[in-house]
Amino acid sequence: MARMVPPQRFQDLVDAATAVFIAQGYRRTQMADVAAGLGVAKGTVYLSVASKEALFDVALRHADVPRPFAAPATLPIQAPAPRRTLEYVRDRLAREPPSTTLRIALARGKTSAGGDELERILREIYDAMARNRTGIKLVDRCAAEYPELAKLWFSEGRGALLGELTRYLERGIKRGTFCRVPDARVAARIILETLVFWAVHRHWDPAPQAVDSGVAEATVIEMLVRAVQRH
Repeated sequence: MARMVPPQRFQDLVDAATAVFIAQGYRRTQMADVAAGLGVAKGTVYLSVASKEALFDVALRHADVPRPFAAPATLPIQAPAPRRTLEYVRDRLAREPPSTTLRIALARGKTSAGGDELERILREIYDAMARNRTGIKLVDRCAAEYPELAKLWFSEGRGALLGELTRYLERGIKRGTFCRVPDARVAARIILETLVFWAVHRHWDPAPQAVDSGVAEATVIEMLVRAVQRH
């Protein structure tokens, strides 16, 4: 029989589960760990979700949803159908490309001669990462222990963006817009790792640097554009 769970308690459960999945990874996380993080008995968690698979799916779907949010009408939430979680991640990747400017530039077949386009691309990627930082952190942390998710994330997610940015840099280098480097793939990876650290991972840094988010973004974008752009 469906049970009523107060909205705040459900939100607290999602936040506790997300924190545990990020800290421990998918395989090591147990329902008892989430219950301990929430400060309740393990049985209380099962009033909201029927399994760890259901809890991970719920955490992903609510990772970057504005707080507060309502609990589902029917609880406990059952384990998702096979591949349902993967389909959700794939749909999110398709609906929210990191940079529409990058996609347009690649479709156009050439790189803009000015630095404004590069700055827009990097800013769009940074902002997309910042908006989805909890979901990105959750997937990135758990993918290695979730083979199907890893294949999706590293090919259609992070891997696809790395490939697009590499092609964009190669075209700019060939045109003489960007500085020559020994390997454009390495340059693209350096750019993405810098963006993802400041937009996402620094928020889980055990010794965070106190800096305004807007100042951090502006500094990162300016330094990357200057490093890439040929003067």
